[in-house]
Amino acid sequence: MTVTGPDGQPRCGWATSAPEYVEYHDTEWGKEIRDDHGLFERMTLEGFQSGLSWITILRKRENFRKAFDQFDPQKIAAYGTDDFDRLMADAGIVRNRLKINATIANARALLELQEGELTDLLWSFQPENRPAPKTFDEVPATTPESVAMSKALKKKGFVFVGPTTAYALMQATGIVNDHLADCIAR
Repeated sequence: MTVTGPDGQPRCGWATSAPEYVEYHDTEWGKEIRDDHGLFERMTLEGFQSGLSWITILRKRENFRKAFDQFDPQKIAAYGTDDFDRLMADAGIVRNRLKINATIANARALLELQEGELTDLLWSFQPENRPAPKTFDEVPATTPESVAMSKALKKKGFVFVGPTTAYALMQATGIVNDHLADCIAR
């Protein structure tokens, strides 16, 4: 069910509880991202969100960008013990050993791919002819495509990309469009 936003427009129900959500919903969520760097950043942030509220990550996103060198995979792949310790001490991000290590491992996995290969891989899981959901009860947490994406990413050396994280990545990057049928962003 959509909710009327502060400007009187109908939006997905989750999108009106904070000003940051309104902005993110209207300008980013579900918009197509078709470059490896942008997809790597979103994959990383979705991984950090696991078990937390998205608003926590959204509010810390600029800190994440600064802490992780603007998500430059070349720089992150070269991180060593000092960088790990620096990140674990940074109160501006989510300090989770597994998630930090996953970001470093995923940067290294990305560098093993050809330019554009991550983009092609992720977009190959775009479902065909999916009807617009009318309520959030119709929006799944995982799909057969997100399960397959997760498996494919793991085969390429990526970690911390389970089916739920993969589906959230699909939603955030426009691979699927889960804006409700009567939402202004649809």
